[in-house]
Amino acid sequence: MTTFDFAPATGVGSLPGGDAREAAKTATGSFEDFPLLAELPARGPGADMIGRTAGMLVELYARVEPSGWRIGDRPGRDTKRARSWLGEDLDALEEFTQGYEGQLKVQAVGPWTLAAALELKNGEAALSDPGACRDLTASLTEGLRQHLAEVRRRVPGAEIVLQLDEPSLTAVLRGQVRTASGYRTHRAVDRQVVESALRDVIGVHGGGPVVVHSCAPDVPFNLLRRAGAAAISFDFSLLTERDDDAIGEAVEGGTRLFAGVVPGTDGPLSDPAGSVMGVRTLWRRLGLRPGLLADAVTLTPACGLAGASPEYARRALAHCVRAARSLADNPE
Repeated sequence: MTTFDFAPATGVGSLPGGDAREAAKTATGSFEDFPLLAELPARGPGADMIGRTAGMLVELYARVEPSGWRIGDRPGRDTKRARSWLGEDLDALEEFTQGYEGQLKVQAVGPWTLAAALELKNGEAALSDPGACRDLTASLTEGLRQHLAEVRRRVPGAEIVLQLDEPSLTAVLRGQVRTASGYRTHRAVDRQVVESALRDVIGVHGGGPVVVHSCAPDVPFNLLRRAGAAAISFDFSLLTERDDDAIGEAVEGGTRLFAGVVPGTDGPLSDPAGSVMGVRTLWRRLGLRPGLLADAVTLTPACGLAGASPEYARRALAHCVRAARSLADNPE
């Protein structure tokens, strides 16, 4: 697997509010060397994580039903709204990245969280139908190809980092995704099938860096590495000692850790050194060289900041940068 150098801090994806220009200003101003294309779910359906990615799909369309997003036969107002908001966000990003050269992160929902969230015409999740899962993966792959090309056109100096959001991945692997009735769960998907679909979607970036993000417990680090993820993004507070071996293997194998160490909702922030104390403790427990820290870890909020106040979101992003500087300056 190719090893990539990543900047020391970035955001996860979502920000509060509904002003695309303000969000782009925050996302680019907070991270001079690793800005991101912000998401603003507070605008409503189509700006949410699932709707935004559903709007990227090719030859598959989705509309909002009382139960959630459902696949339909043709693009309706919900698809058009999702694409319009994405266009607004890209316009704002382009405005604030004139002449920019460096890493730029864009986010989309991965194939398995999408399959768990999108409903078929019968109301059940696409996850219930292996053929639908394959069609969804193919549609997402083509949609991401077009999206990445558009971002490259707008920000030609950027090295694009693709982030796939997969918060439902562990539930898919364990057969914990509930059916429409709520009384049963969908059968667990074979790990090889899961890995193969992820590999296909990761491959759309043509060897470029792909991060897989999950702020759920028990992230399947080894599976994601085998699928080709260059980095894995997670809520650091949810790690347990059960994850130690997988974390150690990931670091030694050159996989970058995007450690979510700053809370995603309003609250007091510790000093920057305190925010990375747990990372240093993990390093010592695993017997890893302190000098590896800055080369192996990028700091982020624990999850998206859509539920935070705008003022806290700005402070949290700035705090990630200061904490990363503390980690680099004092790795011991």
